[in-house]
Amino acid sequence: MKLLLDTHIFLWALSDPGKITQPQRRVIESTASIVYVSAISIAEITIKASIGKLTVNFDPVDEAERAGFEMLDYSGRDAAALQDLPFHHRDPFDRMLIAQSIQRRIPLITNDPAFNRYACRVVHS
Repeated sequence: MKLLLDTHIFLWALSDPGKITQPQRRVIESTASIVYVSAISIAEITIKASIGKLTVNFDPVDEAERAGFEMLDYSGRDAAALQDLPFHHRDPFDRMLIAQSIQRRIPLITNDPAFNRYACRVVHS
């Protein structure tokens, strides 16, 4: 199964896996899963670090790869899917992840209940 990590789930997987629910951890750790971290999450982490909203003392791409996650580029088709996305959620990074999830048909792992309002498949708990 292919899975796309929301940014907070990716950060928790690296620093505090206990915050991830047991069912979420099970699918992330399953040998049957291909777990992706989007380039959008890397952009979100690095932008927030550059403006002081997040402390990052590691290379997120290196850490993603070290953790066994696959990197997922953000394409023009992913971006074009934003046009039809309703404004249930205002966070631009989350909207881009949702559009990517819908476009690629990859379920998202998140704890954000706002994602349920979209046509993407969500793994909450």
